[in-house]
Amino acid sequence: MKQLFLAAAVMLAPFATQAESARDIVIAGVTAVFIEPDVTAIDRLFREDYIQHNPNFPNGLDTLRGFASAPAEGFTYEIGKIIADEDAQLVAVHFRATGWGPDPMVGVDIFRVEDGQIAEHWDVMQAEVQDTASGNPMWTPAQ
Repeated sequence: MKQLFLAAAVMLAPFATQAESARDIVIAGVTAVFIEPDVTAIDRLFREDYIQHNPNFPNGLDTLRGFASAPAEGFTYEIGKIIADEDAQLVAVHFRATGWGPDPMVGVDIFRVEDGQIAEHWDVMQAEVQDTASGNPMWTPAQ
């Protein structure tokens, strides 16, 4: 339900300018690949020359199209905090993913937007730890 609300909010969000904000583009892109897969949206939201910095995936859109066209059984991607630098066109998404391994993964995806499309991606991930030294959780869903 939260993902549906998020997708609706992205589509109905007011824009400060005629162009979509980098934040809105990234949310729509993450939603199209991982939350509510939509292969047709990938060509609109991502540049054809998409640059990938995750060492496990090649540049280009084929991997994203693969995720969206055949989501892994039981895979979920939840959005937590979002940090956007609209001047630099950089957006960071704190996320929690399940279904990539035995434990949920918590991480940060960083995207660079260029000319209204996602152009570049970096990420860091680690297995979610429940028992932290600080007592603070690694993951808190968006509120």
